[in-house]
This record gives sequence, structure tokens and C-alpha cells, in this order.
Amino acid sequence: MPLVNVMVNNRAYTIACDDGEEDHLRELAAHVDAKVKELLSSVGQVGEPRLLLMAALLIADEHHDVAQRLDAVTAERDALRVSHDETAGRLSNSEAVTAGMFEAATRRIEDVVNRLAAA
Repeated sequence: MPLVNVMVNNRAYTIACDDGEEDHLRELAAHVDAKVKELLSSVGQVGEPRLLLMAALLIADEHHDVAQRLDAVTAERDALRVSHDETAGRLSNSEAVTAGMFEAATRRIEDVVNRLAAA
């Protein structure tokens, strides 16, 4: 299990991760560090535990917002899929009705042609 050194709030942390996840862990740590720096500029140094908690809460809030948007988009996609299926069913039915009408019209025309030919 690899160990990765990351910096958050100018402090080094060594964290274990799965093989191949090192770069991803560094990206996550950089995101946390950016949130901490953002907080530092607005609230100042309020102690590292509180600062890290506030950063975690901001990130959790962002995650919550994205999860809600994903749920809304998923619900919209599902509704569109149902609407699409209903429309496809109506289209298929319309095609069958139209084909039947054309067949009936063709038979009538053939009857007229046959009657004219016989006359």
C-alpha cells in the first residue's frame, strides 16, 4: 500500500492509498488545500481542526448540491425515456394504421381498374 505525502494548510501529511490511486489522492488533497486557503482568506486562522472541519463541510455541501442536481437530471432522463417509449409506441401504431389504409386504398384502386378493364 503506497504512502503519499500531501500538503494541506502548509502542513505535510502522509496518507496510505491503494496502488494506482496516488495521483487521485494528490488531486483530492489539493482540492482540500484550496478550500482551506479560501477559508483562510475569509475567516483567518481559526485553528487547524476548525479550519479543516469548515473545509470538509464546504466540500460536503458542494457534493450534496451535485448529488441533488444528478438526481434531478436522472429523474428528467427517466421521464424522457418514458415519453420516448410512449411516442415510439404511438408512432409504431400510426405506421400500422397508415399501412392498413394504404392497403385498403390499393385494393379499391385495383377494384376500380378491374371494373374499368372489364367494361
